[in-house]
Amino acid sequence: MSGIVGHTMYAILGAKAAQQRKSPIAPILHRHFSSYLAGSYLGCDVPTMPAATCIDTGEDVGYGSMQLEKSPLTGGKVIPWKLKHGGWEYIPKEIGTMLYGRSHLVFGWNNNQTENTLPWDHLADYVADVIGDAIELFGAGDRKIAYCFGWLTHVIGDSLIKSVRPGIDLYLLKGKYNAQNRPIQDLVTFNEIGIKEFNLNWANLLDDLSDTPVEPIQTHYMRVAKPQGRLAQNYPNAWDPDLQKLTMAVMTENRRYQKIRNPRLVKQLSLRREKGRWKCDDSLSEITDGLDYQQMVELAQKANFRHALWQMGEAIADLFEQVVESQPLLQDLPINDNPNWETLAKRWKK
Repeated sequence: MSGIVGHTMYAILGAKAAQQRKSPIAPILHRHFSSYLAGSYLGCDVPTMPAATCIDTGEDVGYGSMQLEKSPLTGGKVIPWKLKHGGWEYIPKEIGTMLYGRSHLVFGWNNNQTENTLPWDHLADYVADVIGDAIELFGAGDRKIAYCFGWLTHVIGDSLIKSVRPGIDLYLLKGKYNAQNRPIQDLVTFNEIGIKEFNLNWANLLDDLSDTPVEPIQTHYMRVAKPQGRLAQNYPNAWDPDLQKLTMAVMTENRRYQKIRNPRLVKQLSLRREKGRWKCDDSLSEITDGLDYQQMVELAQKANFRHALWQMGEAIADLFEQVVESQPLLQDLPINDNPNWETLAKRWKK
């Protein structure tokens, strides 16, 4: 189950809603769309790294802290994967414990750090401070702004889909969000919405976002850098600069391993035609108590899954508006990328 498919879709829908509202940040998101989408997944899910290495092939397999008894590639033996950095070795669970809450802000802190949990009603102001610092302290260009708004879509998306916050009316298979209905969400999002409705080329989209550069602003919003700017002034707690180099190494690993995961995910979520019906990967069907793909689609329709995604897009656009309202540096941005080609053509074609 991917995670990345849902989060990139949430970001796409949020960008569409922002554009419809003529938000001043919409042009930035679309100019740097791959970095925006990278922020929506890699900007938050730092445990994106292998769980193990397949002994037969030498390839990394699995995801994060999942336990693998055998290789999904060959069925053979595996050895636990570790990130080597600064003379130390870290397993994914350790990295998640140290860093997960720092990127998710409003949930996910380990038991010794729960006092750092950010209240939901502070989220927009927190991100507004990050954006202000990004503009004034992190060099020219607005790619980093797109990345930060992508990161915000992940915090919102996780909070709503996992019912950390109310607002998404979705009851699918045995609940709102669980291991059994995640394949349904991924498969329907990937095929029915991504391919059929939006004509997405998932392979290219996922590779493009994985190719984006590491953004130093991420260590700032995770507070694993030197305290500075608005963020340090307004949120002085939980800074740990000693984690900065490790976090940079983790972000580099996130991109490396996501490039490896991409073709596997595309293959797993793609459909095949058998006896006039679309079939999904057998392992995903097993997770859903044996549902076939058509039954999954029907269940998603009954649950009004598309409406839940519409709610997600609107919720993201609402938070975008709050951030813009809280950060004056964003309020004077041009709403449109003018002059557009139509305008130039009128001037030049004569």
